[in-house]
Amino acid sequence: MILIRPVSDLRNKFPEIESAVSNGQPVYLTKNGYGAMVVMSLEKYAQLTDDSENIEYKLDEADRVAEQSDNRYTHEEVFARLKEGLDG
Repeated sequence: MILIRPVSDLRNKFPEIESAVSNGQPVYLTKNGYGAMVVMSLEKYAQLTDDSENIEYKLDEADRVAEQSDNRYTHEEVFARLKEGLDG
């Protein structure tokens, strides 16, 4: 199950977030109702960045595109697109 929490929980409920992350679950943080960041363990991050498709490069590219556009997507839209891509 996806764990989505307000960014204020980093300060107010850090042990809960740390526990989830320690168990390998990423925590999606929101600010004012919009996705702000993802917290994950160093091990999970290393797995992503060691990927042969160079995930770090793709994240940098996404940041550049986001700076040039005002388009923003809800997490529902993002996950629906991912699901479509996975289902073919």
